[in-house]
Amino acid sequence: MNIATINGARPHLHVMGRPGRQESSHESDPVKDDHAQRMLESLDNPIWFALITEHRLLARSHGLARRYPPDVSPLAALLHPTNDAFADLQRLVSPGEQVALFTASPLDVPGNWQVDRSRWIDQMICEASLPQPPVVPLPLGTTDVPEMLELTAATEPGPFLPQTIQMGSYFGIRANDGRLVAMAGERLRSTAFAEISAVCTHPEFRGRGYARDLTTFLAAQILAAGKAPFLHVKSENGAKVVYQKIGFRLRAEIRLTVISQAILRRKTRAR
Repeated sequence: MNIATINGARPHLHVMGRPGRQESSHESDPVKDDHAQRMLESLDNPIWFALITEHRLLARSHGLARRYPPDVSPLAALLHPTNDAFADLQRLVSPGEQVALFTASPLDVPGNWQVDRSRWIDQMICEASLPQPPVVPLPLGTTDVPEMLELTAATEPGPFLPQTIQMGSYFGIRANDGRLVAMAGERLRSTAFAEISAVCTHPEFRGRGYARDLTTFLAAQILAAGKAPFLHVKSENGAKVVYQKIGFRLRAEIRLTVISQAILRRKTRAR
């Protein structure tokens, strides 16, 4: 796994429009185009926009910082990555606790924080209408959380905690013996977008298209609700090809940064 350095800038991609389609000038509406561009750019700071819109009731807030409750998600965000904003975030994070941020560029993290992990990930978005998959997944609820925790622990699709289910709708596929063998759901949700996350399949049941069917089902549900589905994936993850076949395209590279408060050690005098 190649992890870029904190200060290693990477190009930020914005791919507007659909391939093969050219808009004539008389069809363009500058006001609508500007609004659409601003909405799309909200995905540069997707955690922040989720926490001030659809997930505002979940938000823990202080000044220029927002975060989810620790048993819901480790995700946090800053309005702008200033020293004041990091100071506000410090009021929301316990000593030794890790939080993760998504940003459009590498963060200049103040010295009282330590960077535990930093890398680029791909943000993909789907704007095309999708057919429903042949398999209709089952809705998952709070009573299914123990099985969901067991499945995500075995497959590691990303953080899934006891209260993560509060973030959106989750669906799963069960084997003939009733075991939950695949799942996916919604994580970040804002006014115009909903993120698909926790896509995973038990190792014994891979190769059957369950991840594709779950992603297609969720994307179609999100589109039908008038929002655009998006997701985050490591560039080296083979699932990226599956997402592209479904209809997702690369929108941008997003910087994932995991930080925690630096532990200051007192100097002891030699006797």
